[in-house]
Amino acid sequence: MPHDDPDHPHALLPPDPALRVKALETILTRKGLIDPAALDEIIDTYQNKIGPQNGARVVAKAWIDPDFRKALLKDATPVVADLGFYGRQGEHIVAVENTPDLHNMVVCTLCSCYPWPLLGIPPGWYKSDAYRARAVREPRKVLAEFGVTLPSETAVRVWDSTAEIRYLVLPMRPAGTEGMGEVDLAALVTRDSMIGTGLPKVPS
Repeated sequence: MPHDDPDHPHALLPPDPALRVKALETILTRKGLIDPAALDEIIDTYQNKIGPQNGARVVAKAWIDPDFRKALLKDATPVVADLGFYGRQGEHIVAVENTPDLHNMVVCTLCSCYPWPLLGIPPGWYKSDAYRARAVREPRKVLAEFGVTLPSETAVRVWDSTAEIRYLVLPMRPAGTEGMGEVDLAALVTRDSMIGTGLPKVPS
């Protein structure tokens, strides 16, 4: 294959995705095609001002409001848009619910499609070749490596994000959270639990 040819230009790119991004950023900056300060501002916005806290608010609201949960599972896009969570990388959101019988997990097998308005910037592992390949082939092993061990009777369903559809996992509400308000519940929701590679925190 051309990509395996040491004389092919693509072979000169670093194998690690983060290093590839840095190399491309350097080239584009030198050519005057991008402004590093603008990139830093975009990254700061998604990491610190958006981030997974938006998705956590959606999950917490679904845990305490049955009508909201029902609407979210029926058609998440307008529901999250009403909360102000919409835009680039979030044009079409689908929510999938974890239950004792079914655990959902999200991957993008082709690249790194991800619901930015809800979860911020995708973590490095989500973009890795290993995760993208193994999540489909051996999801239970991948989940175990993330510290999630499911009962044998719980089925695992893997959803493949695309440029058209991004997924949000609605994790199960932890036991012992009865009476907790939306803000406190949102603090229990982790980014990984909304991808399906983690579980919510247990209240102390």
